[in-house]
Amino acid sequence: MEVSTIRVCGDEWMKVKLKDLGKISTGNTPSKKIPEFYDSKDIGFVKPDIISEFQIDYIENTTEYLAEAARNKARIVKKNAVFVTCIGSIGKIGIVKNKELAFNQQINAIEPNEKVLPKYLAYGIFANKRRLQTISNAPVVPIINKTQFGEFEIDIINDIKVQLKVVELLDKVSELIANRKEELIKLDELIQARFVEMFGEPGADDFGWGLVSLGSVCCINPKKSQDKNLDIGEEVSFVPMTAVTEHGEISTTTTMKYDDVKTGFTYFAENDVLFAKITPCMENGKGAVARGLHNRIGFGSTEFHVLRPISGKTNSYWIYMLTAFPEFRKDAASNMTGSAGQRRVPVSFLENYQVAVPPIELQEQFAAFVEQTDKSKSAIKKSLEKTQLLFDSLMQKYFG
Repeated sequence: MEVSTIRVCGDEWMKVKLKDLGKISTGNTPSKKIPEFYDSKDIGFVKPDIISEFQIDYIENTTEYLAEAARNKARIVKKNAVFVTCIGSIGKIGIVKNKELAFNQQINAIEPNEKVLPKYLAYGIFANKRRLQTISNAPVVPIINKTQFGEFEIDIINDIKVQLKVVELLDKVSELIANRKEELIKLDELIQARFVEMFGEPGADDFGWGLVSLGSVCCINPKKSQDKNLDIGEEVSFVPMTAVTEHGEISTTTTMKYDDVKTGFTYFAENDVLFAKITPCMENGKGAVARGLHNRIGFGSTEFHVLRPISGKTNSYWIYMLTAFPEFRKDAASNMTGSAGQRRVPVSFLENYQVAVPPIELQEQFAAFVEQTDKSKSAIKKSLEKTQLLFDSLMQKYFG
């Protein structure tokens, strides 16, 4: 794709704190104990799960709502306010499209002033997403508070007309990226539909195989003492929570010495299934099959549960897809324990979850289907990577 670029003179740039570009507010959740706050759909209520991790969304429709009675207890912003997730998944960005919306405590909102266009501001924050992630200050769940967010600096062009031209150019490339990603989503939906066709809905026994506990057909949180491949001094993959996506992808490129990670981290091995147990990572769908581990061994966040298939009984891809289903995650969420912001899925939920286990031959057929579909996804990803490189170079040019 050929694109024209926009010339920007050096004196048109300025470094500015986010608090100087508009009013910042942090969301909240009106009390669930007051039914009248939720008994009608008057005000859309935004949570991080409806904001894309990969693009800047305009948000109008929501899956949850507040009643008018909750207005004075909620945080509400109007059209063109920019949402930025600041707990858990840092840096997901959305823009209020047409009508006022309320939002929860995992999100900071900035209502832009006359210095900056809303979409240009959104692109500016998006360009600095990695920098934003580095200032999150919690060891377990990344958090950026309102003060930190307001003090965060970005470089912007001090000319609204030029800002508009930059937005128009970036929007063209973003549309191409969005189309490629939509194709990938459709393939993921195809895999999920194939799972239901072959095995039925999670938690049901649609084919009469009988229900058993998940803990009886896989090893949950296996001990490293059982792994004969572990060798003191060798390198292993290190997988923090940020290396696992909400779409089953995992980065295993970071390696560390076994001696440095053997305590204080979660152990797993090649083909184990990782399941994020802490809020909001669990609700957002983080999890993956551990593939491509260095020396076939991995260590990572203590906020993972590990599910290891049992040879002859279960397959990794069947287990992963089971745990990835929204219905499974909703059941897991209803069984979480702990205080707000630190709620976790207990291992007992996984051990006792009732599931109909299909014959291993069917599971392996499903795994083969997933692997074939992944080949199609790979071709799309190559095209996506080229377009993403173009987008990234433009973001570098216009935001530094």
